[in-house]
Amino acid sequence: MESNHNGKPFIYSSRSPEDTEALAAWLAGVAEPGTVIGLDGDLGAGKTAFSQAFARHFGVQDVVNSPTFTIIKEYEGRLPFYHMDVYRVSLEEAEDLGLDEYFFGNGVSLVEWSQIIEELLPDRHLHIYIETVGLTERSITVRGYGQPYEEWVGSLNRNGVVST
Repeated sequence: MESNHNGKPFIYSSRSPEDTEALAAWLAGVAEPGTVIGLDGDLGAGKTAFSQAFARHFGVQDVVNSPTFTIIKEYEGRLPFYHMDVYRVSLEEAEDLGLDEYFFGNGVSLVEWSQIIEELLPDRHLHIYIETVGLTERSITVRGYGQPYEEWVGSLNRNGVVST
């Protein structure tokens, strides 16, 4: 995948699940049709917790759990919300999933373990990497590739995580 990232990433020091939820809530507030978010990090870093917080603030009423064995789960929020987990999928298998219909549709796609299918992601997307620092502390790196994502990261760098 061609990297068209401009500008510096936003590095967020989360000291608690509530801090991480604040970032997820901010992003849920700015998400628009066609938003694609890649979400990576070590096992147990909090990817699913981030996804659940995002969905909650995006207006999803259903319980959002890891779609590891179903790969893609669809929910209704203020827009359709597609929660994907490609941990158990090869790149070749992912090519047959019709991901473009999700990525370029009217909903919001959040892809856990996105590095596995990096070359299938749209050139324009948001990438989040969650790193475990301590028991409840996380370092979260947010990078924007293309618009509006670079603008979002710029706003985070200027203003921090603020309610939308």
